Amino acid sequence: MDTLETLGRRLGALEDREDIRNLIASYGPLADSGDAEALAALWTGDGTYEVVGFARAHGHAAIAALIDGPVHRALMADGCAHMLGPVAIDLDGDCATARGHSVVLHHTALGFAVHRVSANRWALVRTQAGWRVAYRANALLDGTAAARILLSPPGQTDDPIAP
Repeated sequence: MDTLETLGRRLGALEDREDIRNLIASYGPLADSGDAEALAALWTGDGTYEVVGFARAHGHAAIAALIDGPVHRALMADGCAHMLGPVAIDLDGDCATARGHSVVLHHTALGFAVHRVSANRWALVRTQAGWRVAYRANALLDGTAAARILLSPPGQTDDPIAP
């Protein structure tokens, strides 16, 4: 039978996972609404967002600039949807790793089309303000090793992409 202490730890882990899922789920609506400042605030002040082969942004201002930049603004002007799938979360005290997929759709004259399908890896830390992203990388699922590495469970591969 579980003790109150054991139940408390289990409940805490469930709450952490739910908080992390909510943080990651908020990314898409913030990106699609163009709320660059709120999106950047999902990261720690010195956090990094890497879109493998495209950009690497470090800190709130640089991360916000990705959303305010011409590539993302053009995508928004046509209509887009950033959808992040369920994530696998590995907790380690005040740190966590989340792995999963994202799909970006864009509107065309014929309806919606897939713009990008990526593997994602999130390194998160617990802060006084709650869970925040320390590092996120995404890589196209184009058959290259980068995407497979991002989806690998922590400790199962040498990760040349993560910090």
